[in-house]
Amino acid sequence: MNIDGVNNGIVLDHIKAGESMRIYHLLGLDKLSCSVAVIQNVNSTKYGKKDIIKIDEDINLDFDMLGYIDPNITVNHVLDSKLVKKVHLELPKEIKNVIICKNPRCITSVEQEIVHKFKLVDKTKKVYRCVYCDHEAK
Repeated sequence: MNIDGVNNGIVLDHIKAGESMRIYHLLGLDKLSCSVAVIQNVNSTKYGKKDIIKIDEDINLDFDMLGYIDPNITVNHVLDSKLVKKVHLELPKEIKNVIICKNPRCITSVEQEIVHKFKLVDKTKKVYRCVYCDHEAK
């Protein structure tokens, strides 16, 4: 299979296999007018299989959301077909509107306008808790 490279844009690499469509929808990539390539189940010496997303436009990305989904993602910025910047993600200390609190007594279930905020409480186990009610995200 042959997929063109990116001239000016972003390549999301080392995405956990099977997670690329979730990222595609969460980032709203379906609303872009530029070319977007989603490549799934690519052979990887480091991970076995991985997904890749190529975006032929430089857009703003939610690094916290990407880091929460998969902290191993590498964000490559490309200009004139050359790699100009590489960003390695990590688990964010706080995330907003990525996870929805499942606690029916949480203020976020009553007040629809409130931002869903979660804080990282255990980095090794990837555990986040709601900042309003302390409910653990699952």
